[in-house]
Amino acid sequence: MSYGQYIKEIGRGAEGSRDLAPEDARQLYAAMLDGGVPDLELGAVLLGLRVKGESLDEMLGFMQAIDDRINRLELPHGHVRPVVLPTYNGARKEANLTPLLALLLQRFGIPVLMHGLLEGFGRVTSALILRELGILPARSPTQAAAALAERGLAFLPLNALSPGLHTLLGLRSRMGVRNSAHSLVKLLNPFRGEAVLVAPATHPDFIDLMRGILAARGEHGLLLRGTEGEPFANPKRRPRLELIRDGAATVLFEAEHDSLRTLPNLPDAADAASTAQWIRRILDKELPVPKPLANQLACLLHASGYAGDFNQAKAIVAVESTGLLVGGN
Repeated sequence: MSYGQYIKEIGRGAEGSRDLAPEDARQLYAAMLDGGVPDLELGAVLLGLRVKGESLDEMLGFMQAIDDRINRLELPHGHVRPVVLPTYNGARKEANLTPLLALLLQRFGIPVLMHGLLEGFGRVTSALILRELGILPARSPTQAAAALAERGLAFLPLNALSPGLHTLLGLRSRMGVRNSAHSLVKLLNPFRGEAVLVAPATHPDFIDLMRGILAARGEHGLLLRGTEGEPFANPKRRPRLELIRDGAATVLFEAEHDSLRTLPNLPDAADAASTAQWIRRILDKELPVPKPLANQLACLLHASGYAGDFNQAKAIVAVESTGLLVGGN
């Protein structure tokens, strides 16, 4: 395969470059995932896409290539959809509360698969916090499926879910910049679309693209502006929460813009031990869950099919938590 034709299309800068057709995008990314692109050409492709920006058709082509290579998981038995939480950014300034969201869902009997990185590159990953809570990562999709069946919660490292994407993600340390893989990992759903995918957009401009991808692929998802890129609602100010279903988007909660009257009770520090200790206090109902996370929990009870409708989901969150969670309007 000659890669010059692709580089010629995407490598002419932000103004002169052209988008790849979906099939070309699929073939190119398939070769990248399989390790078949020489280093020189691979670097040119990654930087060309970064400067140009990925189109919807390109991202759909990339995802099709990933679909053919991802290690799938069997759908857990039950009447509710499992929830998939991609957790790749970790905590830098604020505490990473993705494990809290997962554990709250688990308490409602909703199976939760988290996938992400073990190494944090200076950030506090969900894997580190889960370890403090006594939850170790699965070594394989088979082991993750067993953990889902036994306790309703599993963390699967990316290298076990999609080795090719893990390799592309690791190129950041060599190249110094992110590449398309950093966005694609947040769209991975190893249950063939049968789960609720919580899709966190890192930047506002990417929300529209992610919405288009989820809708075009027929995903059942919850779209939001992530907190430092993590898939939980900012505990200080709720982002817009959108349910993607049957190719259409429905806003369940609008974003909050008003100034905070009082600050929510949050961990004193962002390190794994402090975050885990705070999560334990939340689970023991010593502290209230921040309202934005309560709102997100209600969205996921609705999206997973746990509740018959959204109003019921909000009521369940309020009642089951004995008043510590407030569903909001």
